[in-house]
Amino acid sequence: MKKLLIALAIVLAPFAAEAQVRTPQASPKAYIKQTVGLTDVEVTYSRPGARGRAVFGNLVPFGKLWRTGANENTVINFSDDVVIDGKTLKKGKYAIYTIPKIESWEVIFYLSTDNWGLPENWNDAYVVLRTTVKENALPTPVETFTIGINGLDQNFGYLEMAWENSHIALKFEVPTAKTAIASIEKTLAGPTWNDYYAASQYLFSSNGNLDTAKIYVDKALDMSTDKPYYVSRLKSLIQAKQGDKKGAVETAKISLAAAEAANNQDYVKMNKDSIAEWSR
Repeated sequence: MKKLLIALAIVLAPFAAEAQVRTPQASPKAYIKQTVGLTDVEVTYSRPGARGRAVFGNLVPFGKLWRTGANENTVINFSDDVVIDGKTLKKGKYAIYTIPKIESWEVIFYLSTDNWGLPENWNDAYVVLRTTVKENALPTPVETFTIGINGLDQNFGYLEMAWENSHIALKFEVPTAKTAIASIEKTLAGPTWNDYYAASQYLFSSNGNLDTAKIYVDKALDMSTDKPYYVSRLKSLIQAKQGDKKGAVETAKISLAAAEAANNQDYVKMNKDSIAEWSR
């Protein structure tokens, strides 16, 4: 009987490990992603419901720090630096905390994002931006706490929060013009030395046109200021494959010197081995 029970336990163990009871969350998790101009904004939060309770001034006391949702931190992520109330908020991920009041809310962007609810030990050094937003009374109550990104313009958007009869809209400005102009200038300036290097490397490794690969690697070396050893190494390999062993040796010596200066022993060895082989 004991052996039978052990065998049965072994058979049933995988099923027990996989079995999980699933029930709906009281405050379901939500995720939104919105592009504002050229900046991606993502928000992850949990959505508590009023469920017949008085929210602000009761469930969420006025003048007290609130986790702005439920469960884990409400987290916002900006792909670019943004400006809020004249202050720059660096791109990255932040927890959002608020202090709701009758006529306004304080909104706080906090560096630590891995708390459950409020941080056990609040650290003012983690507060990267704090601002105050006017509260707007809603004529129709909102049952479930809602965050949205609305009022979209190429240069700004509004981070909105609504629950019960309370609504706030926090304006944030995005660097659309700066990003667009930088993209335009980069594109119109033409390929970079690294683009030419990548194209040359592809042609060489895929047995493509070696003459074109040589033109591209020469352009890469001409355009780069520090003449990377790996670019010179590629040129030497192309020359050797074209049958120009003398030229390959001279280029390999340049790559060798640069690799020694950078203390890259792998390239030092490869160049020394190639110089020895091509000098025979």
